[in-house]
Amino acid sequence: MQAIILFGHGARDVRWREPFDRMATLWREQHPTTPMALAFLELMQPSLEKAIADLVDAGATSVRVIPVFFGQGGHLRNDFPLLFSDCQAKFPEVQISAAPAVGEDPNILQAIIDFGARELT
Repeated sequence: MQAIILFGHGARDVRWREPFDRMATLWREQHPTTPMALAFLELMQPSLEKAIADLVDAGATSVRVIPVFFGQGGHLRNDFPLLFSDCQAKFPEVQISAAPAVGEDPNILQAIIDFGARELT
């Protein structure tokens, strides 16, 4: 079974998480047969390892991690690869892969431009 994780930075202010919770709700409404979880690098739970463990417990054999970051900053270039490798080692029976940061996708960038243009009208 395939599963997906939306992976964000995390923050001290719990309100920062609200858009992630809304994305999770939208995912579950639009893709009810594909399990998903949220995970955070720091300051919030669950961790990437915990999210993967929960999905594996639910039967996932393949997990795609989507970094919800705008660019390849230090966290994605330095911290994430180590964390990702640790998770691959802890779950050798699971195919764990990662997408590029969402901000690298031209469709995401266009959606932001479109939002800005709508704000002008």
